[in-house]
Amino acid sequence: MAEITAALVRDLRDKTGAGMMDCKKALVESGGDMEAAIDWLRKKGLSAAAKKSGRVAAEGLVGVASGPNVAGMVEVNAETDFVARNDQFQNFVAEVAGLVLSVGDDVEKLKAATYPGTGHSVAEELTRLIATIGENMTIRRAKRLEVNEGVVATYTHNAIRPGLGKIGVLVALEGKSEIEALEQLGRQIGMHVAAARPEALDVSAVDPSALEREKAVLSEQARASGKPEAIIEKMVEGRIRKYYEEVVLLEQVWVHDGESRVKAIVKKAGGNLTGFARFQLGEGIEKPVGPDFASEVAATAGLGGPKA
Repeated sequence: MAEITAALVRDLRDKTGAGMMDCKKALVESGGDMEAAIDWLRKKGLSAAAKKSGRVAAEGLVGVASGPNVAGMVEVNAETDFVARNDQFQNFVAEVAGLVLSVGDDVEKLKAATYPGTGHSVAEELTRLIATIGENMTIRRAKRLEVNEGVVATYTHNAIRPGLGKIGVLVALEGKSEIEALEQLGRQIGMHVAAARPEALDVSAVDPSALEREKAVLSEQARASGKPEAIIEKMVEGRIRKYYEEVVLLEQVWVHDGESRVKAIVKKAGGNLTGFARFQLGEGIEKPVGPDFASEVAATAGLGGPKA
């Protein structure tokens, strides 16, 4: 029997995409024979994950979890919306969201963490899930927010069960106000963030490159009016203030009343908004554009495309 080395296990994992523990077991069962180990994994359905790894996964779920003074959020993608209704997938997303509280939001560390109730890693559990459900899946991103005194409230939009949905929001509120009141305010801010899509917490947090691009565009627009440079400068300043009102959370108009500023609402409540995060499922993932339905049916039937 060949020696089961770590290098041999890694080699089998590279070939099959199966988890490390499954690869080791396959090699033990096959006496160290690589081809036999691959066949063993195939028979168990554990090597199927590798074949699915290249397919675009833009559906799935965003999961949130919270604890005292801390909350976590994760986005786990799959290929179809159907998987989001699968109990095994939902449980996986919920468990990983819970792990963010203790492990943090580094995705690689999350993958390496022990999956609750098992002796294997999150990555290996994901591989098992891929093989079982039959779709490519990925842990795309995670976020963890914490406060010294106060709450990190959570909000889930289009929730299919508590803490799981299409949009997730975390809101960090520092303050000595009553926790229940802060929780309620945090949830309202979460709803605002889900709807208004702010890009920065305050003016100082606005991406400098985005701000410069905006100034350049506004300057060119103002110059087209033919006004003097001094007037143009004031016009740009006014438009930049408007830009801040659109992208900065604390400067935005409160969606719940349509007139107050978010910063005024927070100040009135005696809190201090120190951070937020918003995950929208599949945001930024480039989805392949397939043929229209008629062309797809025609191609399947071998009839060619639709006639002009």
